[in-house]
Parts: sequence; structure tokens; C-alpha cells
Amino acid sequence: MAGQSFAQKILAQKAGVSRVQVGEIVTVAPDHVMTHDNTAAIIGTFRKMGVEKLADPKMPLIFLDHIVPAAAQVYAENHYKIRAFVREQGIPHFYDCGNGVCHTVLYEHGHAVPGSLILGSDSHTSTAGAFGLLAPGIGRTEAAAVWATGQIWLRVPESMRFVVDGPLPPAVQAKDLILEILRLVRSDGADYRCVEFVGPAIDAMDMEERVTLTNMAAEMGAKAGVCFVDEHTRAFLENNGLPRDTYEEIRSDPDTEYVEEIAIDGRSLGPKLACPHKVDNVCDVEEYLGMRVHQVVIGACTNGKYHDLEIAAKILKGRRVANGVRLIVIPASRNILSKAIASGVLADLVDAGAMIGVPGCGPCLGAHMGILAPGEVCVSTTNRNFKGRMGCPDADIYLASPYTAAATAVAGRIADPREEL
Repeated sequence: MAGQSFAQKILAQKAGVSRVQVGEIVTVAPDHVMTHDNTAAIIGTFRKMGVEKLADPKMPLIFLDHIVPAAAQVYAENHYKIRAFVREQGIPHFYDCGNGVCHTVLYEHGHAVPGSLILGSDSHTSTAGAFGLLAPGIGRTEAAAVWATGQIWLRVPESMRFVVDGPLPPAVQAKDLILEILRLVRSDGADYRCVEFVGPAIDAMDMEERVTLTNMAAEMGAKAGVCFVDEHTRAFLENNGLPRDTYEEIRSDPDTEYVEEIAIDGRSLGPKLACPHKVDNVCDVEEYLGMRVHQVVIGACTNGKYHDLEIAAKILKGRRVANGVRLIVIPASRNILSKAIASGVLADLVDAGAMIGVPGCGPCLGAHMGILAPGEVCVSTTNRNFKGRMGCPDADIYLASPYTAAATAVAGRIADPREEL
């Protein structure tokens, strides 16, 4: 009998059984359900079900992050409705405007507990898997149903594994690695699979870098992404109030049968770009060197972490953003913003000409704070570059690492960050 994968073990545990099989439908009780600004729509569905009270007020994790502060009356009304619902239901885990992006605030505040099951009405819920837990995305109607019943059915996913040798070269980050993976497997290469990231390159990464991998597992269609617990995970959790004896470390069995296993030599990677208008349209940065850009965005759940801002400041300190370029920096959370202020990183960015946004999603989803004009080119550290993603179907978005984005902001044209080191 084949061993059980990480995903199988988590789902079996939450279903109250000893084993589950790939493809099996299981009814599970999640530890938490995460929602954000779309909570307003979920409340409407919940009301239509005729349910008065949540099954468990401690289960929801609710964040306001997508359009903060509210950019129009309709968004303000939605925020008002969410706050009223939180008070009515006595929900303790509510994070209002300014706290930051849901995916980041979730793990900063101790909700990303290894061995747990967290569902979320957002495609990048998989982000939390960097901490050794299973975090699939679900729909809004499903979220409302879990609020009402405390349960949901899920199909047990297949598992695939990426084994990455390392370490990564200078000026190459997890963002470049995940873009290379997307080039290899394409945007549908992991549909409804649980993706495991292992190997020396992963072992060498801190938690901020691992989060980039599990976040963008969604871009290859994965149901979940995971990095297994190690000393980096334990240290991070300890610093955030979760000592070792408060969670269970779960790994796939050595004889797990993977539907696919891909080996990557991380030592050979260089800076990458995802070119318009697909996340898997990936090439080496050299192919577009010198292309003029109008806007650079450093931020979002993917790459708005402290180390990302620190990297940008390292390149920008004592220099100026190129004429004709708008540099927008969005810290992923208030905690990251505070740290960047205290360390001087934020001052270096501001002195270089960067505009600093409120912690949140910012221009990533194309609703406010950095909408593009027709014909403009943007280099961004966010996670999607679909046509119209930043509010304009006639603009081009190139995805890149903070190293590449910062070097580009200084040059005014797409640049190779290795030349800055």
C-alpha cells in the first residue's frame, strides 16, 4: 500500500478517518475560513440560506485589504456591511483597513498553524501552505455554506513535487524560481493538485521567500502548495507566539506516489520576466533589456514583504527613480511598514522618489492606486499580468522579482539586477 501524501494526511485527519485515497470525496471541518472584501457578497448568500448564526464565530478570518481605503461609495458600503456583521456575530478575528493583505496578516497573527486546514475565498489562499498546512481556495457560496455548517466536502487532490537544487545565485529570488516553474509546467500544469516544494534551494530560503512560492502555486492551477516545517518555520512561529508544542508537523510519507516529480537546478537560474499577458509567458530578463517602462510596482502578498522592500532600498539608496517612471511601493502589512520605518528602509525608498501606499493589495487587482493608461508598460512584483489586470486592457504588465523591479525603476527601462551588484 502506497504511502500517504501531505494532503491526504491533513484531509484524513480533518475527516476523522485513518486514510483517504486520491480522488475520494471527503467531508471535513476546517480550522478557519478566510475571506476579505468579498465578505460583503458572502454575507448576502449566508442570509439567503436562512441561517441566523455562524456555526462557529471563531472559524472566520475576515480582512479588509483589496480596496483600502475605500475608493468609491460602493466599496465603503461593503466595508460598512462587513463591520456590522462582525459585530452582530461576535467574530473575534477581524482585521480592518490598514492591517495589510489577508495572506500576510494571516500568518503574522498566528493563524497559519502547521498541520491545520484553512480554506479561503481567494485564489491565493495557498500562500499559507508555506507554513506546513493545507490551504485550498474555495468559492464565495462555499464559504457561506461553511459559515453555516462548519463543514465542506473536498476531493482529495493528487500531489506533485518540485525538487530544487541550490542555492540560488545572487540577485535571483523565489520569484524567479516560481516563474521558471510556470514556464516549465504552464498555467494549467498543476490543476487541482497539491504542489510540494522541496530540496536544498528551498531549505535555504527564509519564510518570506517560501511564501512567494506557495502564493503563486495558484498560477499553475494548484489546489494547494506546501513547504514542509523545518528550523526556519519553527523560528518564525516561535517569534509570532506559536511554540513548538502547539502544532503538529506533517510530511508526505517517503513512499508517496506523486503524479509528477520535476527536478530543477536552481544554481543555473537567472532573473526572469513573465511577459504579457500570461503568467507562464516567461523568459530571461536579457530578452527585454532596455524596454522603456512607465510604472514599477513593488508590493502585494507575493513580494511586499520586509526583505523585498529591503532589497529595493539596497538598490535605490542614494539614487533616484528615473524620470518618467512612477515607483509605487506597497508594504504587505502594517507590521512590515513599521519595520521598514524603524530600519530606515522606507526613508531610503521615499528619498529615491517612491510613492508609499497603504498596506493592502493596491494596484494588483486593478481597482485603484496605480491604474495604468493605454500603451503604458509596468514591471510589477505582483502575481498576475492578465490583460486588464491593472485596470487597463491596453497596457502591458511584466512580472519580476524585487531585484529586477528596483533595478528597472532606477534605469527607467527593463534592467538586469545582476549589474547592480
